[in-house]
Amino acid sequence: MEERPLYLTSTLLYGFAGLVVFFGVWFVLPTTGLVPVQFLPSPITVAERVATLTTNRFAGATLPAHIAYSFTRFISGFALAALIGIPLGLLMGWFRIVDEIAGPIFDGLRFIAPIAWVPFAALWFGTGIGGPIMIIFAGAFPPCVINAYRGARQVDPRLIEAAEMLGTSDMRMMTNILLPASVPSIVAGLRVAAGLGWQSLVGAELIVASTGVGFMMVQAQANVATSTVMSGMVAIGIVGLLIDIILRWGEAAIRRRRGLNA
Repeated sequence: MEERPLYLTSTLLYGFAGLVVFFGVWFVLPTTGLVPVQFLPSPITVAERVATLTTNRFAGATLPAHIAYSFTRFISGFALAALIGIPLGLLMGWFRIVDEIAGPIFDGLRFIAPIAWVPFAALWFGTGIGGPIMIIFAGAFPPCVINAYRGARQVDPRLIEAAEMLGTSDMRMMTNILLPASVPSIVAGLRVAAGLGWQSLVGAELIVASTGVGFMMVQAQANVATSTVMSGMVAIGIVGLLIDIILRWGEAAIRRRRGLNA
C-alpha cells in the first residue's frame, strides 16, 4: 500500500524536474543569444503574448475565439467518425460477410494520411467548415473502426453461446452483448482517435480554413510574429492535453467499473 504513493511522488518529482530542464533550456537559448529572439522568443515573451491574445484580436479573432472555432470543427469531425466508425467496426467484427466486403476498402483507405485529403477538401469545400471536418474524420475514423472491431472479436465466447442458446437475434446480440463487452476497447480507440483528429485539424487549418488556431499561426508566420506562432502551439498543446485527460479519465472509470486493471 505504501509503494503506490511513493511511486506517484517520484513520478511527480521527475515530471517537475523535466519541466524545469525544458523551460530552463528554452529560457537560456534566446536570453544568451545562442538563438535569435526573432526565431525563438523566451517563455516569458510567449506567456505575455498569450495573455495579450486573450483580449486582442489577431487574424480576425482573439485566441479563445480561434480555439472555439477549432474545437467546434474537431467535435463535429470526431463525433462523425465515432458515429460511423464504431457501428462499422462492430458489424465487421460480428458479421464475416461485412468484414470481407468492407475490410479491403478500409485497409486501403486507412493508410492514406489525413493531410493527403487536404487537396480534395480544398476543392470540395473551399475554406468552409466542411474541409477541416473531412480531414478530422479521416484521422479519427480508423482508430474507431479498429478498436470496435477488436472489441467485438474479443467478446467472451461463453456469452455468445449462451445468447445463441436462448435464441437471441443478431440485433439484440449486438446491442445487449457485443456493444457492452466492447466498451473498454471502444473508449481506448476514441482516445487515440481524438489525438489523431486534433492533430489532423491543425494541419487542415494551416491550409483550408479562414479561422481557427492553425489559421492564426499561418497569418503570424507570414508576419514573422514568432511569439504568436508559439502562442498557437501552446494553445494546441493545452487543449489536446485536456481532451486526452478527459478521455483517459473516462477510460479508467469504465475499466474500474468493469473490474479491469486501470
